[in-house]
Amino acid sequence: MTEKEKITFNVDKEKNFSKWFTEILGRAEIADLRYNVKGFVVLREWAAIPIKEMYLVYERALEKKGHKRLIFPSVIPEKNFLLEKEHVEGFAPDVFWITEYGKGEKLEEKLALRPTSETAMYRMYSIWIRSYNDLPFKAYQSNQVWRHETKATRPLIRSREFYWIEAHDVFATEEEALQQVEEDMETAKEVLFEKFGIPLIFFKRPQWDKFPGAVDTYAADCLMPDGKIIQQPSTHFLGQNFSKPFNLKFMDRDGKEKYAYITCYGPAISRIYASLIATHGDNKGLVFPFKLAPLQIIIIPIVVKDKEKKIFDKCRELQKKLSKDFRVEIDLSEQSPGDKFYFWEMKGVPIRIEVGQKELKEKSLTVFRRDTNKRIKIKERQLLAFIKKSDKEILKNLKEKSKNKFDKSIVSIDKLTEVKKAVDSGKIVRTKFCSIDKEGESCAEIIEKQINAFVRGTRVDKKEKPAGKCIVCGKKANTVVYIGKTY
Repeated sequence: MTEKEKITFNVDKEKNFSKWFTEILGRAEIADLRYNVKGFVVLREWAAIPIKEMYLVYERALEKKGHKRLIFPSVIPEKNFLLEKEHVEGFAPDVFWITEYGKGEKLEEKLALRPTSETAMYRMYSIWIRSYNDLPFKAYQSNQVWRHETKATRPLIRSREFYWIEAHDVFATEEEALQQVEEDMETAKEVLFEKFGIPLIFFKRPQWDKFPGAVDTYAADCLMPDGKIIQQPSTHFLGQNFSKPFNLKFMDRDGKEKYAYITCYGPAISRIYASLIATHGDNKGLVFPFKLAPLQIIIIPIVVKDKEKKIFDKCRELQKKLSKDFRVEIDLSEQSPGDKFYFWEMKGVPIRIEVGQKELKEKSLTVFRRDTNKRIKIKERQLLAFIKKSDKEILKNLKEKSKNKFDKSIVSIDKLTEVKKAVDSGKIVRTKFCSIDKEGESCAEIIEKQINAFVRGTRVDKKEKPAGKCIVCGKKANTVVYIGKTY
């Protein structure tokens, strides 16, 4: 690879997203795949910094709505894990078990390396919660979970270790719990779309595809450039399915002891980051909302002989001024200005400031915005106002672009023979279906086997009434579902 190839990035994202994604992970220093355990990767600075920022945004949103932060151990005793039968059957094949320590000494009890925390947290909740005065109880933790994914692993998209937030909430009534499910979905929209610019749809999942142990599951789906759906935050109404085995009871106002109602909610931050770079990136490389960018501003000195010191001094002056509020660096490498431009555009830095002899003379700055790929000249005194305005405009621009593209990806189809062509071309299919309860599972299996696509469920944000017959079995359609390929 030549020096020029190291700096520039020229892969068609829409034609070959897989190659684009793999290359940008390496070139932009997002992840290093050379860690020698399958399914585990090293996240470098271009992932670690945005992920930290994304955690903070999500945590603030949860805390604003009454959630308190907790920290639980990473291991779960086997006896806890085995209490809820359906949950065990759903997760057991993917669990990493710790069975010994030191030089082969056996543990007294197997410990599960946390795949999710219901069986850890509810054990403690049953001790803490005693009365209706303790409810509602809303808590979250930010952590890592581990699952032995058997499908092909993909950094950030499908790994055996991923970074997420899980909120586990307890209520006195079913009504309050269902209200929490609604709040969880609203939080996902407020964060993913309004703050990160990632469009999504929430679906009520079919009964055969719900979270193990849940009464109902509601999950957000996003679309990647290769036409595959990636699941994002999901919220689960657990009813009393975990309260009973964990003896999570409370004394109600009427003096009677009752089982509580539980919900759980899991935004996977590492997966959200995958959607972020896939949604906004282009053929030059990465594009970031300003607040999430690992580096928000890059200053490029345009050096002219005998003027280097003045130009460098001005660059350092700008950096010192801006670094109070922003992540900013100066590129002092020996590459040409053009190569520097290509490089930082590939890395997705939202704002570039160019400082040369002309700018010094005119007391101006040449600035470049990555989202529009346009350069303009401004007076130096206008810089802070320009940055603050650009912050809002960049997010607005990215939201509009991504939402327009996402909306166009949804097509309505009435014939099974046409579904495959649509999903193979990267579309999400809206169609008539018999049921998302158990009786519809055989029709979903036909779609999976014949089309290699999956029934995602029914929309939560609006009621859609079908007219006609199920596209698979020909029986009366009772619902409208969405179908797509998935990771």
